[in-house]
Amino acid sequence: MTLKDFLTQGDRFAADNGCLLKEVREGYARAEMLVTEHHLNAGGVCQGGAYFTLADIALAAVMNSRGTLTFGLENNIVFLKSARVGDTLIAEATEVYNHHKIPYVDVRVTNQHGDLCCVVTGLAYRKNADLPIDALE
Repeated sequence: MTLKDFLTQGDRFAADNGCLLKEVREGYARAEMLVTEHHLNAGGVCQGGAYFTLADIALAAVMNSRGTLTFGLENNIVFLKSARVGDTLIAEATEVYNHHKIPYVDVRVTNQHGDLCCVVTGLAYRKNADLPIDALE
């Protein structure tokens, strides 16, 4: 099983909300989500939790790309631009610091035009447990 399959099948919340892992490499991941009516808040724009869910699946892919079970410890999100129905959001996660126990990752979420919509940073904890994967993609 690949890491991409492991996360796609295992993270049902992200899948149920339309988040798709498109690319996974060691230290990098990209995920996409089409904004639908389901993602809107009361103000008619993409709800913050939808942005975070998309960023979180990309974070998970990067943090686990070293083959060790890793869970998030802390995340910070900054919203910069609203997304609307029909927009495609793209989350690109990059490992900034590959610490053996506490890695640090940045995620930039843009729309289909390349406009920066939000930024997420995350710290994680690597457990002493290997993942049941044999490849990243």
